[in-house]
Formats: sequence, structure tokens, C-alpha cells
Amino acid sequence: MSAPTSPASPVDVYRHSLRLLLDKNIPAWVGLWAEDGVMEFPFAPQGWPRRLEGKEAIDAYMRPYPDHIDVHDFPDVRIHQTTDPQTIVVEMRGVGRLVETDSPYDMTYIAVVTVQDGLITSYRDYWNPLAAGEPGIDFTGSSR
Repeated sequence: MSAPTSPASPVDVYRHSLRLLLDKNIPAWVGLWAEDGVMEFPFAPQGWPRRLEGKEAIDAYMRPYPDHIDVHDFPDVRIHQTTDPQTIVVEMRGVGRLVETDSPYDMTYIAVVTVQDGLITSYRDYWNPLAAGEPGIDFTGSSR
């Protein structure tokens, strides 16, 4: 009899989530979330969502992502452990292009991510949507 496998670590889950985003596999990316997971955008400008509660809301937000941002790479990923073994802090860049305008996309992110039992339960995304240089595009696909 084999020993039970332990849930994936926050680092493993996060690195896997980046591979899924590069593959534009949003359904599998959403599959990494707990049913009651929460995604927050503390720096979201007025009119943009600041908090998404539940897997269904996260799915609806992320589903059109590949139609608007074609991410080619996540260079410079640095993952920091915290005193809470379930929580990591990630510094990274996402590079690619904005689909609608074919403009370059190069964004720096900081995320605070909590993973419990191998699923993302909390994701606070500290990025600056205004730095993308494309007013009116909210990267989830809907024009504002």
C-alpha cells in the first residue's frame, strides 16, 4: 500500500498556475481554486472589480483573459516563503502582447497567495492596471 500523497505546496501550485496561464488553459487554472476562494485587487481603479468571491466569480473574470492578453513568459519569478507555511509572496513580470492592439505587454506583479489542501483560497494581486498603457481595457476582456 502506498503512502497517501500530501497536497501540493503553495509554491508548486503557484508555479503550475503560471504554466496553465501560459498555455491559456483557464478552465484548468480555475480548477486550482477552492470553491470559496477569494481574489482581490487592492489597487483596482474605480469601476474595476476589487474582490471576487468564489470559484464561479473567478472563472467569469478570468475566462476571457487569453482573448485580451497573450502572455508569452513570466520571467523573473521570485517566490518568498512567509511565517505561514500556506502563504507565499510572489514577485514577477508577465510579458507578451495586448491582443486588440498588438502592443507589447510588460507588467510587474506582486501577489500574496494562500493555498490550503492544494487549492488556492486567497490571492491578493498587487498590480497597477494603469501601467499597461491601454485605457479602457480591463484585461478580463470587457471594455470599460
